[in-house]
Amino acid sequence: MLRPVLVVLGLACLSVGVGAPAQATASHSPISGSGSSWSSNAVNQWVADVEPNGLQVVFTASGSAIGRKDFANKTTDFGVSDIGYQGTDRLTGEQDTSQGRAYVYLPIVAGGTAFPYQLKVGGQLVRNLRLSGLTLAKIFTNQISNWNDPAITKDNHGKALPSKPIIPVVHSEGSGSSAQFTKYLDTVYPNVWRPFFGASGATEYFPRKGGAIAQNGSDGVMNYVASDAADGSIGYDEFSYALGKNFPVAKVENAGGYFTQPTQYNVAVALTKAKINTNKSSPNYLLQDLSSVYTYTDRRTYPLSSYSYMIIPTGSNDPRMTTAKRQTLADYLYYSICDGQKEMGPIGYSPLPINLAQASFDQIAKLKQADNNVDLTKRSISTCGNPTFIAGQPNRNYLAEIAPQPPACDAATSDPCAAGTALVANPTKNGRLPTVPGTSTGTTGGSTSSSTTSRAVAPSGTSPGGSPAPVQAGSTDPAVAPAGQAVAQAVPTELSAGRRPVSSAVLGPLAVLLLLAAVVVPPLLSRRLAAGDTSPSR
Repeated sequence: MLRPVLVVLGLACLSVGVGAPAQATASHSPISGSGSSWSSNAVNQWVADVEPNGLQVVFTASGSAIGRKDFANKTTDFGVSDIGYQGTDRLTGEQDTSQGRAYVYLPIVAGGTAFPYQLKVGGQLVRNLRLSGLTLAKIFTNQISNWNDPAITKDNHGKALPSKPIIPVVHSEGSGSSAQFTKYLDTVYPNVWRPFFGASGATEYFPRKGGAIAQNGSDGVMNYVASDAADGSIGYDEFSYALGKNFPVAKVENAGGYFTQPTQYNVAVALTKAKINTNKSSPNYLLQDLSSVYTYTDRRTYPLSSYSYMIIPTGSNDPRMTTAKRQTLADYLYYSICDGQKEMGPIGYSPLPINLAQASFDQIAKLKQADNNVDLTKRSISTCGNPTFIAGQPNRNYLAEIAPQPPACDAATSDPCAAGTALVANPTKNGRLPTVPGTSTGTTGGSTSSSTTSRAVAPSGTSPGGSPAPVQAGSTDPAVAPAGQAVAQAVPTELSAGRRPVSSAVLGPLAVLLLLAAVVVPPLLSRRLAAGDTSPSR
């Protein structure tokens, strides 16, 4: 009697566990890309996020120039670059085109080129250094070579630093970081930059002259600056690298007369002045003109703010691409420009505004134009979890609107702010935080909704709905926390291709079956034991 009951219950439970077949989705294949180390921390954060959902993406941070070249040579499925193809590299004379491979540019993330430094006074690391753009220009063109230079003293409102040689640390590879920095120098300080460079314009290959040290990649630059032998050094890199090393970056003077850092807020404000190529017939569609960013007088702006781009293949006969590869690329990009943007502020970047996210959606659609079997259903800008969005109001940038005013001590006319803050690396594994039971409440565009659920712990400086909350002047920004205080990261949202949720239609019958087992099985066992029959049923 016992065995038939258990068999029936087991089969019933098995049928409930299996349930209806999962909705069919397009298959995926691994994809690989190379390029910008400036945006590598963002790209690889998303790579780690989507891996549990079956998307295999490999990215090599080889520098923007190599990323474009690898894509042109058809050795990768995508490239990442901070600038577009140049036609001919003016320094090397090499061809810099896609060599006929059809492609489009797709914005993926914003950020600020920062200036991490190591400067010790009395054995203690200085953390409140201020430098004007002109001073930076002269440091990296060897016109200022000591930390006690009067120009540096002036930037710090008369606070003099001790005599110590300056060690400029530049990129040795063809770097988007170098291109962004030298474009700023050539635009704002041409009389300083051009005699040093020997020509006008920007370059990905920063000239190594005098006492400068050249290192390969963003990791190489940051690792050198943070090394024991690098007291007196200063380099340039995307802000996330200093954040990850718990190293200070110089506050840079903007055109409004304030010294600021490249927080997600300051970058968002600055890039409201970026001029984006909106000519869809142009090969440079969506590329950026930052000249107005450099001169923006809003006191919150960070002048060296910019975007980074993915280069994706759009040819229907592209020899490297299959339906499965295009599907992986489409799904990875959808996550990156939507929910993946929630993580960007805490790790040192700034999320894309809605106009560029929408443009990226349009560029992703070209993967389906190349191959109609690519599935782009259930994707809408209206459901995109990007923290800059305000539902139904595409012309607003929430992040820029809530950007705090700098404290009075960041004004050029004031003494530097006290060195009471430190950049703290995120200690959480893979950016994931524990969940706690509670009520999740979201606010978007004035509407509110709440439901009882398990919610992620909101990052410091974010609203319950996941969008960054305003930070008052003089308070600690989410990307800058007191020493020893963790900076939280947003929890990535699983892709639809991931685990299926267990519905009430499954849990209900399962609960009934378990209750039936609890009621029926114990009496049967008792009867067996009372009869002294402990042998297995046959």
